[in-house]
Amino acid sequence: MAIFGNVLELVGNTPLVEVSELSPNPRVRILVKLEGQNPGGSVKDRIALAMVEEAEKDGQLRAGDTLVEPSSGNTGIGLALVARVKGYHLKVVLPENVSVERRQLLGVWGAEIIESPGAEGSNGAVRLANRIHEEHPEWVYLYQYANRANPKAHYEGTGPELWRDCPEVTHFVAGLGTSGTLLGVGRFLKERNPNVQVWAVEPPAGELVDGLRSLDDGYIPPIFTELGGERLLDRKTMIEPRQSIEWTRRLAEVGIFAGISTGAAMAGAARCAEAIDSGVVAIVSADGGWKYLSTGAWTDDLDVVVDRAKRTIYF
Repeated sequence: MAIFGNVLELVGNTPLVEVSELSPNPRVRILVKLEGQNPGGSVKDRIALAMVEEAEKDGQLRAGDTLVEPSSGNTGIGLALVARVKGYHLKVVLPENVSVERRQLLGVWGAEIIESPGAEGSNGAVRLANRIHEEHPEWVYLYQYANRANPKAHYEGTGPELWRDCPEVTHFVAGLGTSGTLLGVGRFLKERNPNVQVWAVEPPAGELVDGLRSLDDGYIPPIFTELGGERLLDRKTMIEPRQSIEWTRRLAEVGIFAGISTGAAMAGAARCAEAIDSGVVAIVSADGGWKYLSTGAWTDDLDVVVDRAKRTIYF
């Protein structure tokens, strides 16, 4: 086994696992890319490292600088890891109603938390971070929602890995969050095979589904517009909190302990499998379930967990 120079060299090259026993169509295979295997525990390690390295290369980020970034959890955690290893200071604008595990992980790597109103969700964190950056222009604002290094990380990493491991893929289903995964992976796959379809999973307007956003809620990530997200997508499908939690539990039954956004993506994959005659559907599991144990998502009554999701950001 190779010896790595530091932990950041472990970002990427995550495993692809088949879960076709959960497919509602025996002629459709379903594959899950386990991004929880990254060192910071999520797919956001990829964009955190890419955004920081791009800022270093451009001269925007220098030794000892302070970064500020809005996050509902995983991007903040990924940036905290990268900042700790590289010697930067990080301030994360975080909704007050996130799970305790995410706060603890941010603290492990020395990030400072600035709370935003929980009722405003991740959109509120973005608005507050924008105001803070206006007040403190000396702080480096990578802004994942408008940073092209975000989809580039997936175009150069996640997408090629998926194609390498399964060139037979016919459909890619992913949550619509910052839109970086959809844009980067989707574009790469369509360049290799124009017949590959890209499906986006989004929650109903006004609903909290972990890690996802509805474009109808009024905030569209700039990179989604700039990079032609609407033209790239073949279909959008709405997944509700209950479906996300149900499919998160079903994944656990086959040994995949994943976060709730993975349940949403899996629900979208199952819907895709029902709609097509045959094919190979791939999803990205954004993270593992370890950061969500305090939510009771696997152990409490389903109705209780769904009701709790209205007040707690699980991602």
